[in-house]
Amino acid sequence: MAVFHAETALLPQGWARDVLIESDAAGMIRRVETAAPPPPGALRLAVVVPGMPNLHSHAFQRAMAGRAERRGPGTDTFWTWREAMYALVARITPATQRAIAAMVQAECLERGYTHLCEFHYLHRRPDGSPWPEADAMAEGHIAAALEESGIGLTLLPSLYRYGGIFGRDPAPGQRPFLLELAEYLALLRRLERYRGSRIALGVAPHSLRAVSPDMLAAVAQATDGPIHIHLAEQRREVEECLAATGLTPGAWMLARGHAGPRWCFIHATHLTATEVEELAASGAVAGLCPQTEASLGDGIFALPEWLAAGGRIGIGSDSQVCLDPAAELRQLETSQRLKLEQRSIAGSRADPHPGARLFRAALAGGAQAAGVPIGAIAAGKRCDLVELDPDHPDLIGLSGDALLDAWVFGPGRGQVRRVAVAGQLVVEGGRHLRAGRIAEAYRRALLQIWP
Repeated sequence: MAVFHAETALLPQGWARDVLIESDAAGMIRRVETAAPPPPGALRLAVVVPGMPNLHSHAFQRAMAGRAERRGPGTDTFWTWREAMYALVARITPATQRAIAAMVQAECLERGYTHLCEFHYLHRRPDGSPWPEADAMAEGHIAAALEESGIGLTLLPSLYRYGGIFGRDPAPGQRPFLLELAEYLALLRRLERYRGSRIALGVAPHSLRAVSPDMLAAVAQATDGPIHIHLAEQRREVEECLAATGLTPGAWMLARGHAGPRWCFIHATHLTATEVEELAASGAVAGLCPQTEASLGDGIFALPEWLAAGGRIGIGSDSQVCLDPAAELRQLETSQRLKLEQRSIAGSRADPHPGARLFRAALAGGAQAAGVPIGAIAAGKRCDLVELDPDHPDLIGLSGDALLDAWVFGPGRGQVRRVAVAGQLVVEGGRHLRAGRIAEAYRRALLQIWP
């Protein structure tokens, strides 16, 4: 059992003072009491918010973040960046992947993410043959979470079979991603043994570019957990789908009944107005990665329209060019400001704090997409807590939603002081408790990948 006492905390019903939070032996919150004195032995905290879920991560891409910016001949696009990513894939082993995963997880925790949805598609050797231990790449993420970082993890093994809409042959650089449907379903069955209080499983048909219609249907039926898929990230994908099927990706998914609360549509950048309304109304989550989408030149998500339709959102780090939930939320809002030439796009008269509104929305949507009881400080939820430093220069004298706005839009970093996952402290003084060891293993891995 762990006991925490917060001077102020963000609860489902709003901000509260003198909040007592108790967790059980499994790390689940069993009691939350407001206006309570701090009991002996409680860990005293200042400003506490729920841990943020990171709903979309390709951890291995941390090893190329910042290293793929040199312009080549011709026009640089998502598709040219992808070639650089294939070059990285050819250099990664199970050992280096685990080290990279631990680094990403620790960095997430230091900045306020407490749960990671890992969209895992690095299954095989560079030549497409299996590793001696067939599940080693997937198991590396789990081992990093359980033995190194302490983060919560929803592992989303990805089915990736083709190189273009509904049947195009894959490129040579995609060989490490490829599995047949039967192999993929067998992998899911083997990974079931890892389910626990901090490990969950879902499925991830990579995209309409990578699976057939029959494969997509089979994967959706393989579990009752979350289903994540890249959707309409790039205009070229939309054009190819339209040419192959007569429908855009969003319309094709809706026509096949692939929508609803179990679905998380990653990026969803290039949707029509009708698709926005219908996908939002289905209860699906839009999995937004604003810093990566900006880095890759994807485009700008239709945020006002999606929110107006009652749509749910979450945020993710994707290519790892940013591992900070506040920065992702800021990019999400400020990209809209640039597009619309207005301010406070996510704010409203009823809810005038855009940073706070997006923060709450991403908590709820991220928890839904992760498929685990997180995202709130309440009985029955996992005890994932983030303490913000009220003495940080950006936060001095602020409270409530104004403080959340300042965290999201302020100029500084280092506002996160402590982090607990499942009632266990993993970050103290803004630094992961195993930061030195994790960083050294990551350094060695990078020297192997980029000698």
